[in-house]
Amino acid sequence: MTQSENGGPGSPSPAVPEPRAARDAPEDAPENDTENGRENSGGSAVADAVGQEARRDGSRRDPDPDSVRSLARRFAARADRAVVDGITKVTDRALGPYQTAIVRIGFSFTWLAFLLFEWPNRHELYGPDGPWSWELGRRLIESNHAFTVLLWSDSTVWFEVVYALAVLSSAALLVGWRTRTASVLFMIGVLSLQNRSVFMGDGGDNVIHLMAIYLVLTRCGRVWSLDARRARQRADGAGADPVGVALWALLGAALAVATVRGEVGWFGDDGPVPFVGWATVLWTLWAVHGLWWAVRSVPPAGVGTDGGTGGDTGGADRDTGTGGGTDRKADVRRLMDVLGNVVHNAALLVIMVEVCLIYATAGWYKIQGSRWQDGTAVYYPLHLDYFTPWPALSELLGGSGLMIMVLSYGTVIVQVAFPFTLFNRRVKNVLLAVMMLEHASIAVVLGLPFFSLAMIAADAVFLPTVFLVWLGGRTSRWAGRLRPRPRETADEGKPEEPDGAPDSARTLVG
Repeated sequence: MTQSENGGPGSPSPAVPEPRAARDAPEDAPENDTENGRENSGGSAVADAVGQEARRDGSRRDPDPDSVRSLARRFAARADRAVVDGITKVTDRALGPYQTAIVRIGFSFTWLAFLLFEWPNRHELYGPDGPWSWELGRRLIESNHAFTVLLWSDSTVWFEVVYALAVLSSAALLVGWRTRTASVLFMIGVLSLQNRSVFMGDGGDNVIHLMAIYLVLTRCGRVWSLDARRARQRADGAGADPVGVALWALLGAALAVATVRGEVGWFGDDGPVPFVGWATVLWTLWAVHGLWWAVRSVPPAGVGTDGGTGGDTGGADRDTGTGGGTDRKADVRRLMDVLGNVVHNAALLVIMVEVCLIYATAGWYKIQGSRWQDGTAVYYPLHLDYFTPWPALSELLGGSGLMIMVLSYGTVIVQVAFPFTLFNRRVKNVLLAVMMLEHASIAVVLGLPFFSLAMIAADAVFLPTVFLVWLGGRTSRWAGRLRPRPRETADEGKPEEPDGAPDSARTLVG
């Protein structure tokens, strides 16, 4: 054994053990340095890519706390801005003025047409000598606590007075004359007649019953009404109003007599709200209307009659001068405007939800019926004598199996799908036109005009504002051709625009 082999001073360093991969490599593996360098650089690139991916994964798993806080602050700011904008929109103006106006016109016209059409039969329908006698009606009211003024007396004269007032209040609400008062009288007329004889109706009476209550809570006279016309002619709202004062005093006296006689109670189960009687509701409405009249001379924006601002001008001005009284009036007017807008918008939302519930429940109940499932449901009413005012037309539609199937399935599909189409304006407008056409067909084919008119009036709450403005303009021009008009000013002939922001052309769903 040599010194080199024994690891002496002149011997080289001991060899480092080769890696396992090198030991397992075949003997004829390439020895070219260039190729090895290329392989080494490729491995380095792969390792860099793997490292970068790992760093990215690590950054996703462990986000920067500062970025998370910044994102949370931005989200909170946007949410706060959305809430503030929503509150401002709801309180700043009455949404959907054209929609509530068309609903007011539709339901008042439907009820007025029904009352006039049934005028020869009014005693049999609602009178004290009808099949549903006064005594039977009294016993029913005592059990269900419904409201009707017809049962305050069994006199025929009293019945005639109530029926005539129902007709007059419908006409007043139709044209928008003293809309706040007319809406309350319209509600009283509807409830009194319908609750007197609960078996007289065709389904549309239920919709009128509900909408008559909702319309009291809306500001439905902002456009297309005599009130709006009078407001434009007297922009500042000032001036004497003897008709309004006399009407308010007369109704207050009538309500006082009814309260003293015990016909309406302050508390109990006979009111529209649990534990709140009709006396509380009607006296509250009467007081609110009087307060509106008291502050009507102050513009809504708080501008005084002298041209100054209606805001706070200091304690001395409030305590000693007339400006203080004006400021207090302006504050009350602003508060009442805000409350009125909130109540109006809430009632408008309730009307829209009510219409959606009507169609949703009707559609889902139809789905459960075997005749609707096999597509033959429409066939049967077309062959009932009571629903065939035009026998030839009913025979034509009922004789086609394909037409019956299309009408049956199409009715169910439209009614079930409509509430979900509110998220898409175009689809909603298409289905809205289909439903209105369907109800118009029911009026003609099945002979149910008042039911169809009531449903079309309810559907009108979803009509687009642009279409309603166009319809109002065309109607004004058409009416202008029928009567001579004085020379138009620059503002006449244009569609009526309610008070509010410039974007009032859009509503919740229109």
